[in-house]
Amino acid sequence: MQSSATVLVYSDDANTRAQVRLAAGRRPAADVPPVGFVECATLPALLARLDEGGVDACVLDGEAAPAGGMGVCRQIKDEVFHCPPVLLLVGRPQDAWLATWSRADAAVTLPVEPVELAASLAALLRARLPVGA
Repeated sequence: MQSSATVLVYSDDANTRAQVRLAAGRRPAADVPPVGFVECATLPALLARLDEGGVDACVLDGEAAPAGGMGVCRQIKDEVFHCPPVLLLVGRPQDAWLATWSRADAAVTLPVEPVELAASLAALLRARLPVGA
């Protein structure tokens, strides 16, 4: 198993970023590696960090301003080579179709529900990281 995974969390709201970190915990599931978080509050910071590489999954706030996570997701899916999987935080369950439009790999609703977020993030990491690496 890989020694650790890097999860990028994008939101203009520090409280939302903290909710994601707390919900996922140090290890979202027993069969995935421990995670370290990189936080970005702006689109330029997010794009710069993705250009550096080494990100295993992204959690994007669909309610972020001025660049919402849905549009950001669609942009990075088009522009980032080997884009990491994206977990999109949506404001209400009815917005799940927008997550599909944005090409998110998974979506959960705000406010963050810890079990749901950890399970969704773990599934993305399982799909991204080699088994037994």
